[in-house]
Amino acid sequence: MKLGVLDYGAGNLRSVLNAFEAIGAHANLVTKPEDFDGIDVLVFPGQGAFGDSVRILKETGLWEPLRAWLKAEKPYLGICLGYQLLFESSEECPGVEGLCTVAGKVRKFDATSGLKIPHMGWNVAQWETNQSAVWNGLPNPTYIYFVHSYYPEVQDESLALCRTDYGVSFISGIAKKNLVAVQFHPEKSQEAGLTLLRNALKVLEQ
Repeated sequence: MKLGVLDYGAGNLRSVLNAFEAIGAHANLVTKPEDFDGIDVLVFPGQGAFGDSVRILKETGLWEPLRAWLKAEKPYLGICLGYQLLFESSEECPGVEGLCTVAGKVRKFDATSGLKIPHMGWNVAQWETNQSAVWNGLPNPTYIYFVHSYYPEVQDESLALCRTDYGVSFISGIAKKNLVAVQFHPEKSQEAGLTLLRNALKVLEQ
């Protein structure tokens, strides 16, 4: 199985590549449209603003191949921004359309709640029992690492892979045919994160 990690010039790609190496899964960077042709699974990690990322992906010619990949339901693993961009829009950048692969909008955490924003550090993911293959070998809930100020409001709750509480209960990961996407950072979540990455690739291989 050939992994391709989407490189749009932002995010800490080295830690993601190192995490895959640690589980024996070599990954190549996808930097141009033709790179999509040589991979079996597309991994979209990332940090950055919703609108800026859409603009950069379009300027680099990666936006349309990415949309086509998702429309064809080819294997996809999204991390952080690679999760949020799947939705229709974000309060971070009004008027900018996302990939529209999943119905819903990305909301900002309530700054008046007294909680620190961004939501940064270790928190628990309470995983759904019908998604146990992704969480095989992990406790429920599982502690993982987050860094984000916005969270997706998922319309179809049957897609929920796990849920997390931070002032509000939100769906911190989704799964459907050939797609797994999470808000947290498995590559920063030590052994639990590596286990989750290993499980996710097995699910996407099927």
